[in-house]
Amino acid sequence: MIALKQIERSYKTGAAQTFVLRNINLTIREGDFVTVMGPSGAGKSSLLNVLALLDDEWRGEYSLDGEQVHALSRKGRAELARRRIGMVFQSYHLLDDLTVAENIDLPLSYKNLPRAERQAMVADTLDRFQIVGKKDLYPSQLSGGQQQLVGIARAVIHSPALLLADEPTGNLHSAQAAEIMQLFRTLNEQGTTIVQVTHSELNATYGRRILELRDGWLTRDTAPAQGASGVHAS
Repeated sequence: MIALKQIERSYKTGAAQTFVLRNINLTIREGDFVTVMGPSGAGKSSLLNVLALLDDEWRGEYSLDGEQVHALSRKGRAELARRRIGMVFQSYHLLDDLTVAENIDLPLSYKNLPRAERQAMVADTLDRFQIVGKKDLYPSQLSGGQQQLVGIARAVIHSPALLLADEPTGNLHSAQAAEIMQLFRTLNEQGTTIVQVTHSELNATYGRRILELRDGWLTRDTAPAQGASGVHAS
């Protein structure tokens, strides 16, 4: 599913170079449910942005479903992301000029689906997330928790092979958070590969494997037979 080899990411800070990812070697198999943990500034969101094909400035090799991402053009990466990846952002990333229903429909607009089928899928998703009454509202009319639910609904509606989530329950109350994590577990049992970044030990229990980052290094990987070569002892 995913193979990372010697992935590094750095930023220029004046004359110096600051690394946020250091020599990441990692294999994520199809059907994995991986939790990425670590202190603030460890590189968690940077790793997620690389996996999501949102960042072009890294070095190394990245293979996704057999496609050599590092060899693709920016357009090719964008097309691959639209086909294969769903992303739940910590800051929602909803489009302000689209309604809730239109935001949720967005991933379907890239697929060759009949309009009636898309509308039915959106209706089912609105019902699943209990936000039917919000379908004609705009993001600015929603609470933070409601925006988070819409963002998650948008990420999963097209049944992505890979679901990436950055603090997916950060703005939800505990009952909503438990429902979302149970949904993630169900999606994983149905074959979706999931990588979540979280500070929540409870959320981590829904997954099968924990990666820990510190200062850009992968310092812990609970998978017994994979990823060991990329673990850096601090």
